[in-house]
Amino acid sequence: MSSTRVRRAAMSLGAKAFWRIPARFTAARILGRDYALRCVVFHHIAEAPSPFTAGISVSITPRALEAALQFLSSRYVPVRLEDVLTNGEGRGLPDRAVLVTFDDAYASVGEYAAPLCRRYHVPAAFFVNAAFVDNRRLAPDNLVCYAVSMLGMDIINRAIGCVFDNRGPELHTLAELFGVFFPTITLEQRTNFLDALCRLSGINEESLARDANLYLTSRQLRDLSSPDFEIGNHTYTHTHCRSFSEQDFASEIDRNKAELESMCGARVRSFSQPYGSSRDVTRDVIDHLERSGHQAVFLSESVANPRNADLFHLDRVSTSAASDDALFFELEVLPRIRAIRHKLFTPPGVAGRAPAAA
Repeated sequence: MSSTRVRRAAMSLGAKAFWRIPARFTAARILGRDYALRCVVFHHIAEAPSPFTAGISVSITPRALEAALQFLSSRYVPVRLEDVLTNGEGRGLPDRAVLVTFDDAYASVGEYAAPLCRRYHVPAAFFVNAAFVDNRRLAPDNLVCYAVSMLGMDIINRAIGCVFDNRGPELHTLAELFGVFFPTITLEQRTNFLDALCRLSGINEESLARDANLYLTSRQLRDLSSPDFEIGNHTYTHTHCRSFSEQDFASEIDRNKAELESMCGARVRSFSQPYGSSRDVTRDVIDHLERSGHQAVFLSESVANPRNADLFHLDRVSTSAASDDALFFELEVLPRIRAIRHKLFTPPGVAGRAPAAA
């Protein structure tokens, strides 16, 4: 059995064991009482992965999403983003407060997520890349998945070779591409790579995006904006931020904020870091977000948010859990364990807000 399967089996056993404990929430608190705000993030809602999402673990079935929202609305107190912003220290939030979020603005959030959230009275924040609204082009993740589904990893390495004159890394998996390659290249290099990928694979991106119809339309986006549903910034083209230049800040953060506010007619106050890594939230990124009117930043590292949490370092649990015990374990137990691990093994100044430059 592979290490991945062993880990999944262990997690499943742990979830079932914890769920059988009569006072399961009290038992979880033994691992850490200081857990003021639960945040959960979903992405795409679909019965099965498509060539555009195969290999990136972003999908949850409509039935599983409904079960998750039913669980959250009955066991927790769903809160609005406004509640989080006005009670950032955690003292004014109810016990077991949970904020539900959706990243990437797949069309399925309009078809499934919004109606289900309304049915179960769950407010939500939707983080959107304006570049893909109205299906004008494909998000890099979906374009890459489609190319690999059709042609295999060889097409990825050929595109890398074109951009880096055959001196780039040789990749074997999508995990290497998204976890190692994309985070370390510049925005210009990523654009050149994607252009080469389309050229070598014969993909007409505009036509493919239109036919796939993966993302929200501007009209659907306007319909989402309401007191219970808030629209947030997710960069213009879904990119890592750690190597941004001043020009990149303008094209990816400021442009996205402006276009979203124009589309939905409401102020954009929060930012979700694509791929969710704290390494992307540098001091320069935080400074720019503060100057441009953002009031909160969300990551996806599945670590418990303590009281007095930094609003520019709010963590979320990314889940596609298909059962109550699995969701409970992902939301209550694992984030506390990770918080303990961070306290024990993370050097001072690394966790949370990035330190100012010397």
